[in-house]
Amino acid sequence: MEAKNTITQMRRGILEFCILSVLAEHETYTANLINSLKAANLIVTDGTLYPLLNRLQKAKLLQYRWEESESGPPRKYYTLTDSGVSYLSQLDTAWQDITASVQSIRRGNKSE
Repeated sequence: MEAKNTITQMRRGILEFCILSVLAEHETYTANLINSLKAANLIVTDGTLYPLLNRLQKAKLLQYRWEESESGPPRKYYTLTDSGVSYLSQLDTAWQDITASVQSIRRGNKSE
């Protein structure tokens, strides 16, 4: 069995959390969002990102505005809504709980 598939699933599972975390820091457009995720070693494609952004927007967790670009077509800039900020806070709490649980289990396995 290869770990590659499990690692891919783990990365997919935290992608929404990471996208919302980036948007909590600052308004951004898609290309910059992809660059932020890639810089954190979370490789993501347009085919993965756009449907996720659309789903988050339909859930009213983020919103966007159009801005003219000096070097091409207009850009869609995303920001979190108040609901998105609250949702991210819930995810952050859950993440802290999950990582603490995993660390506890890992520490227990090392002592055996």
